[in-house]
Amino acid sequence: MLHRFFVTAGKGLTALLRDELVGLGLTEVVEKSGGVYFDGSLQQAYRACLWSRIGNRVLLQLDSFPCTTADALYQGIRQTDWAKHMESNGSFLVRFLGTDPAIRNSHFGALRVKDAIVDQFRESSGERPSVSTEKPDLQVYVRLFRSKVALYLDLSGDSLHKRGYRSWGGHAPLKENLAAAILIKAKWPSIGAKGGGFIDPMCGSGTLPIEAAMIAGDIAPGLQRRYFGFLGWKGHDTETWESLIADAIARKQAGMSKIPEIRGYDTSQGIIKYAVENVRNAGLQDFIRIEKCGISTAAPHGSQNQFGLLAVNPPYGERMGADQGLEALYFEFGQVLKSRFEGWKVAMLAGNAELGFRIGIRSSRPATFYNGAIECRLLQFDVVADRFFVPKNQDTVRENREIGGDSFIDRARHLAASGESVAESLINRLRKNLRNIGRWADRQGIACYRLYDADIPEYSLAIDLYRGKSCWVHVQEYQAPRGIDPAKAERRLLEGLAVLPSVLKVEWKDLFLKVRRVQKGVQQYGRSEFQGEFHEVREANYRFRVNLEGYLDTGLFLDHRITRGYIGQHARGCRFLNLFGYTGSATVYAAGGGATATTTVDLSRTYLDWTRRNLALNEFDSRRHELVQADVVAWLDQVSGETAEPRCYDLIFVDPPTFSNSKRMEGTFDVQRDHVGLIKKVVRLLAPGGMLIFSTNHRKFRLEQNLLQDFSVVDISRRTLPRDFERNPRIHSVWEICHVRSNPWEKEGRRDT
Repeated sequence: MLHRFFVTAGKGLTALLRDELVGLGLTEVVEKSGGVYFDGSLQQAYRACLWSRIGNRVLLQLDSFPCTTADALYQGIRQTDWAKHMESNGSFLVRFLGTDPAIRNSHFGALRVKDAIVDQFRESSGERPSVSTEKPDLQVYVRLFRSKVALYLDLSGDSLHKRGYRSWGGHAPLKENLAAAILIKAKWPSIGAKGGGFIDPMCGSGTLPIEAAMIAGDIAPGLQRRYFGFLGWKGHDTETWESLIADAIARKQAGMSKIPEIRGYDTSQGIIKYAVENVRNAGLQDFIRIEKCGISTAAPHGSQNQFGLLAVNPPYGERMGADQGLEALYFEFGQVLKSRFEGWKVAMLAGNAELGFRIGIRSSRPATFYNGAIECRLLQFDVVADRFFVPKNQDTVRENREIGGDSFIDRARHLAASGESVAESLINRLRKNLRNIGRWADRQGIACYRLYDADIPEYSLAIDLYRGKSCWVHVQEYQAPRGIDPAKAERRLLEGLAVLPSVLKVEWKDLFLKVRRVQKGVQQYGRSEFQGEFHEVREANYRFRVNLEGYLDTGLFLDHRITRGYIGQHARGCRFLNLFGYTGSATVYAAGGGATATTTVDLSRTYLDWTRRNLALNEFDSRRHELVQADVVAWLDQVSGETAEPRCYDLIFVDPPTFSNSKRMEGTFDVQRDHVGLIKKVVRLLAPGGMLIFSTNHRKFRLEQNLLQDFSVVDISRRTLPRDFERNPRIHSVWEICHVRSNPWEKEGRRDT
């Protein structure tokens, strides 16, 4: 009997998935957005579940019908005889993807589907199945698009990228199906079959080496999985499945002898430990060797000396273009390839085109893949020494990295000692501000505040005071306008720095400078070469760690002082969500204000660790405060679309970055371009009566309020502007956003799906 199936795939992988399914013997394969359709037998679907290295889910289509109202969804689901698929006392899970004017909330859509199934069983047998998020008997997958519903059974049960061998993936693991796609695109199956070696010089938790071994050894990627969505389904053909498993075991036994030499390197002993554990779990410890080794010493070994594939997923830079010394790393990588890997092929997943260029060799027709929400290029090239070139500005980059705030402060100190500083106007303004803003801050109990913000055009500085065990001065220089002589601007900077210790009565060691420039590429939102020292400061009743030298921003946005207080005032009894959480200062205020639980989401492991330390510093119970390392947009898609456990929050704070580091428009985040879509995704998680606080520091930002007519939007920017930032009223913009129309949850009751 033939059925219609849909195999989903990550963005950019559908063409490879189509070719893979054809190679598995499937016919009538049609590539569509988000995956591949095929008409076939249950055996062929089982084969896709067991053998697809690239697919995510294998879905069996049960029905499709128009859906213009919630009642139409309910009645359409009831048209299926669910007793054919599960027992009345069984368990099931609903995954609902999509919204439209009739179903504005995917959680509500899942609820209506669940109700239809349960009501059908209750009316026919008096019993009802239960909802389970842990290995249910049946997984129902519903997709709503343009007022039409497609109803599926999820035969895979969980994403097929979960092979069953991973004990820990690291802080930014490469998904197994993306790793397999990289290897297949790079022609690893033919290279491995010819005995070529394999090296991943930045192997992390070992995903690429393990997938390379499984491909070379003809090992079915689903062979170690203990759960599939069809195992509890009444239509499951046990005999057919067991036959496919037996065949896969035989192929594995025959193929493992063909696995060539495979190595993975990493510089972290802790990460290597987990990679070795993953290799052992996969049963490949006799074929894969994981070693502690840096890029500078990576080289082929033994039989690998002749030829092979080097595949790598190097770091891209965290949090929208953070510069972590990656230009030098990529340049060094190119030099190592040139000197030691002649004759090898290279496949590199580059999340930053500029960094990829630093290698010094051009890729032939790069493919576009997506690592989560990050648009990447798969760069491929043959290592031929005379094809390498020296990247432009490489020497300039190295030189600029050696010039930081410390060198300016040293020069300012010499200037002050010489008695040549003549910044009388700046001295007078600082003294005036100390009398006014300084006294105001003392009366309000404010320990960290902006004292001076380019009050005098000649001295274009922002000067902040941070008071803790000592008084620290944090200075930022604004970029001079075009037409201003750079030498003159630098002289003014040195003059300004020279007078600060005497006027503010601080020591030179407590003066920190950040030179702000309009930067490009990997330079944006960066941090310095070294981490710097952390200092403890207080704000309101809370304690925070700040870093005045290692990062462009200190870890505490002073202009959001009132906004944080506003969050604390509204947090009592709330479930709080902090998106683009940075160092978690808003989370601390929410916890202190009485939030029942908090969730903080940020892409950066560094910032999440900073958040964790800030929470601990204030003695908040870590069990009530969830920290999630993820790209926020991808996380929102996950929890509002296919999540097995619906999330709902009473208070949400969103403070996104202005823009990403990429010069490409697609695959980047631009707050002006993307804020409407972002807000709509976030509001799906907002409980009835809840409030979203949306903030941006984009000076020219314009809220597209005409596209947010379904919500109540109130501008509270002026109310959240502290006195010490009044000179710059565009420092940030803040809005309250709430539901204005009745939410489906209110009509139906917030029953679990």
